[in-house]
Amino acid sequence: MPTNRDLMKEGTLTTGGISSGLLQPEQASQFLQQTFEATALGNVIRKETRRARTGEIDKIGIDSRILRKKVEDTDDGYRKKPKFAKVEYATKAVRLPWEITEESLRENIEGEQLEGKITNLMTTQLGIDLEDLYLNGDEDIEEGTEDYDFLKINNGWLKQLQNDSHVVDRSQVNAGAVNLDVFYSALAAMPDKFNNGTLRWLAAPSFIQKWEQYLLTQSISNGGGISDSIMKAPGSTPFIPVPRMPADSMILTNPKNLIVVNTYDMRIRKTTEGQEAIMKDKRFYVVHLDYDNIIEEKDAAVLITGLK
Repeated sequence: MPTNRDLMKEGTLTTGGISSGLLQPEQASQFLQQTFEATALGNVIRKETRRARTGEIDKIGIDSRILRKKVEDTDDGYRKKPKFAKVEYATKAVRLPWEITEESLRENIEGEQLEGKITNLMTTQLGIDLEDLYLNGDEDIEEGTEDYDFLKINNGWLKQLQNDSHVVDRSQVNAGAVNLDVFYSALAAMPDKFNNGTLRWLAAPSFIQKWEQYLLTQSISNGGGISDSIMKAPGSTPFIPVPRMPADSMILTNPKNLIVVNTYDMRIRKTTEGQEAIMKDKRFYVVHLDYDNIIEEKDAAVLITGLK
């Protein structure tokens, strides 16, 4: 039976030596980090790991204008306390199964190394698919819709923001065409207390390219130059290109306002035994984990919709 150290090779978790089992906390953390590194948002959003599948994430806030005048040798009894609130989470269990024939391992030029490479590819795709769900999941999606079985798993941030945050619908303004007002209308909808230099535009790469095209067209038409800052950070707010973001939507928020919760109840299993494995000459694998994607402060986010 391999030790925990044996399961880690060159900083990458593979299933080569795993027959069955629950990952220990440090292994679960490293596996999750590998999936996050495969995504655009993985290193900028907030990540929490919990032991319970349902629970609460603490929010701590401080009032503004709490300073008072000092009077020498006097205590007027004035005190201020932090504000404590909570965001509830409830993780959903998901799994990723795959299988490899023994023949493919024998015949492939990479031999047994192929197993680890396929596992790494699966881990990367797992991270990409999870980010897709964080954004686009919709429990109310109509059955029969494309990718219904995938998207119905959980409500993504876009669905959550549609119901409870500031929404700017551009579909009725110049038919959703890209222009500078797209950004400033969103900034106007954001409460000033959150507009503190930490905001980012989470946008599809294709939308960012449309914005660049718009600026180039304006520059050519008017014979002027293009400011690099306005191209990369309209409204002094930088872009984060997010490939899984729909091209007709954009989110304005501090990325740390977006939270992904996982639990340590993560399993990576492999078997080469049993009647099916023997008769089909295959190895079977499955990753089990759970997650929830929540928003710490919905008042600190703006959803822009109806873009063209």
